[in-house]
Amino acid sequence: AEHVLGMILSLFNQLKKGDDEVRKVKWDREGNRGLELSGKTVGIIGYGNMGEAFAQILSGFDCKVIAYDKYKSGFSNEVGLEEIYKETDILSIHLPLSEETHHYVNDDFISNFLKPIYLINTARGNNVLTSSLVKGLKESKIAGACLDVLEYETKSFETINSKELPEDFKYLAQSENVILSPHVAGWTKESYVKLSSFLADKIEEEFN
Repeated sequence: AEHVLGMILSLFNQLKKGDDEVRKVKWDREGNRGLELSGKTVGIIGYGNMGEAFAQILSGFDCKVIAYDKYKSGFSNEVGLEEIYKETDILSIHLPLSEETHHYVNDDFISNFLKPIYLINTARGNNVLTSSLVKGLKESKIAGACLDVLEYETKSFETINSKELPEDFKYLAQSENVILSPHVAGWTKESYVKLSSFLADKIEEEFN
């Protein structure tokens, strides 16, 4: 959840661009004017542990949070897909990967939104059809993107096949309104300890 928040704040405040320019002694204040998260509507698709954690961390930012989950109901900010399409300024994907969610974000999905959105994906690379994302960026249906995962990753998530990357990846890599990271949204020093402890507890529970 912290990584998702960090990505959208970095994109909105142009931190990557501004840092690079200042290092080159370029001082462009107007060209790095940012956007505020306050007042925006954040739509979350998939309201499991990660989706709910992101909603919780947004509570101090004076933004509206709405969420849709096909298999979960009864949570306070629950809406239908139609409201997601109508209201969302920033869309965050928190879905597992299955036949149903493979390329969930595609041309048809993107066309349903009534205004340009910022897309965040920290779930699985294959939740998003990259060619549709690039098309959306080119047509200004998508105003920007934060991607911690890509459909070009290996199954182990350890690398991407750098010899066979298509033009769509090159477009993302050169876009100032795209933030990329190497599948590390939950990859912290603290999470390493938490995961190890959790697994140890489960093993102990099984054999005691």
